[in-house]
Amino acid sequence: MKRLLALILCAVMLLLSVAGCTTLEKDEETGEYDKGAIIPMYLGTEMYSFDPTVAYLNDSNVKILSLLYESLTDIDENGKLKMSLIKDYEINDGDRYGEYKMTITLKDTKWSDGRSVQAADVVYAWKRILDVDYDCEAACMLYDIKNARAIKSGEMTIDDIGLTAPETLKLEIEFEHSIDYQQFLRNLSSPALVPLREDIVSKSADWAKKPATMVTSGPFMVKSVEYNHILRLERSNYYFLDTDKNEVYDKYVIPFRIENDYGRTLNSMLSSVGQTDPAINTVFYDSELPLDQRAAYKDYVTTTDLLSTHTYYFNLNNPLLADARVRKALSLAIDRQKIADEIVVFAKPATGFVPYKATNGKVGTSFREEGGDVISATADVTAAKQLLSEAGVSGGSLRISYYADDAVSAAIANYVQGAWAALGFNVTLQAVRAQIDINDPVIYSDTFHNFYTVDQAKENRWDILAIDYQMLCEEPFSALAPFATDFSGNGVDLSGDVEDDEEYPVVGHMTGYKSDAYDAIIEEAYAATDIAERTEKLHEAEKMLMDDMPVMPIIFNQNAYVTYSNVVSGFKTDYYGVTDFKDVKMENYMAWKKVFDTVAETQAAPAA
Repeated sequence: MKRLLALILCAVMLLLSVAGCTTLEKDEETGEYDKGAIIPMYLGTEMYSFDPTVAYLNDSNVKILSLLYESLTDIDENGKLKMSLIKDYEINDGDRYGEYKMTITLKDTKWSDGRSVQAADVVYAWKRILDVDYDCEAACMLYDIKNARAIKSGEMTIDDIGLTAPETLKLEIEFEHSIDYQQFLRNLSSPALVPLREDIVSKSADWAKKPATMVTSGPFMVKSVEYNHILRLERSNYYFLDTDKNEVYDKYVIPFRIENDYGRTLNSMLSSVGQTDPAINTVFYDSELPLDQRAAYKDYVTTTDLLSTHTYYFNLNNPLLADARVRKALSLAIDRQKIADEIVVFAKPATGFVPYKATNGKVGTSFREEGGDVISATADVTAAKQLLSEAGVSGGSLRISYYADDAVSAAIANYVQGAWAALGFNVTLQAVRAQIDINDPVIYSDTFHNFYTVDQAKENRWDILAIDYQMLCEEPFSALAPFATDFSGNGVDLSGDVEDDEEYPVVGHMTGYKSDAYDAIIEEAYAATDIAERTEKLHEAEKMLMDDMPVMPIIFNQNAYVTYSNVVSGFKTDYYGVTDFKDVKMENYMAWKKVFDTVAETQAAPAA
């Protein structure tokens, strides 16, 4: 009898514990706890690959990837380093054997298919980036690892890397010498350095394009994708949850589902929310406001700076763009202040390549503020024409290629077309669209991203490429180093013949930019052990880069979003400026679910 009472008491206590620690409501019919809120949102431009090492040509992609993959560390909105996948770490800074090593123990969590996230997944992901045959600008952030740089340049094999997983949750990293270990840990917040599963990635080149072949380690997983229509994300059932303890599903992630309908806009949100029939196209979060309404809603949005610069890449293989004076003239003709204020609205004029959120050697400082304006925010057409005259160029034909689905890129390209036409250039605009895979109707090929290679540049498949350059971490080295030949992340050129005593040439930056002086400055910054000296060299590098102008920064991107605050709350942002949805609550969400279900049934019903 006592045992029975004890069991009943335990059951009651468990029920009270669940009820007191969960936001989940009970289903009126079954009496069981519901899974949670379904929140319609509009996160931005559509993406066609969810591979975290390549999906960085549009700022909207970063917003989505941050929901899917958990990084080893994180940096909060105040710049404080936080451990995400890392449980603890130890540093051996040169013992009697001369070893420089960091040992990381990972937290216990699982992938969206239930398999544990392991140290071997980190090893695989980083080896993939450093492989000589894999092009990735994130490689330079790993060059402090023993033999990493030599591997990327083809001098050693990937098996020589100072990176091992001696235990399931233990990662050992050996370095060439003593480094700034805290900065290395901060760099591990990069979305490009997240763990990946070898058994998933190696199975198919299209592994990151459809839910059936994808697994994620973050708070959400891709439940379904209907390209040109909807992206449905659902809470991962395994994100830090201890399945042996029967923990409630919303312990770490509150929303059950996020639905991103690419047909929804702010117009539908404003016209439907709060009406007597609040359904159909209701949107509770919108971070891609229509350009024609941004000015009107400027006082009602939450705005954060991003580590992102809308940038034009010049193809230096094009004879018309080979002269730096021509590239500088094209830049001088642009009124960045006008673009930021009147066209994009939620942006700042790019007065350099590195945006404001990048640190200047320590937390709480800004590389941009310290370095000041390296390029002008306003246009100087007279100076532009003078440079063209000195270069002996009076005009020519140029083509600007941009994401077709990105309204901001399209609007900027239209403005630039007019500005360059005033200089005598015939500028055509190429809106690049994704193409359906003829072998798989579910998969789309990201044609625009396919342009982003050295080979495509050499073949003159594009003249000017409009991208949102995403800084891979808060430290400016990661943004400036890839323009140096040995730090480009593009490996070596194995296509030609070399003598026995020669090495294969390093490919260099995809634009074709090559400067011995710039290479030297980046080498000095890389070798500098003093933070002040390193930062000074990086400022020199940025000035030289903007003087040579292989890339033309236009605006610093911002994340600006509006929410229906009477229903949803709990939005946070990290240092990258990306919104965190883990703690978002939806008031009376069961009632809203009934509305969504009714709408779905109505839309599915056959016409009378």
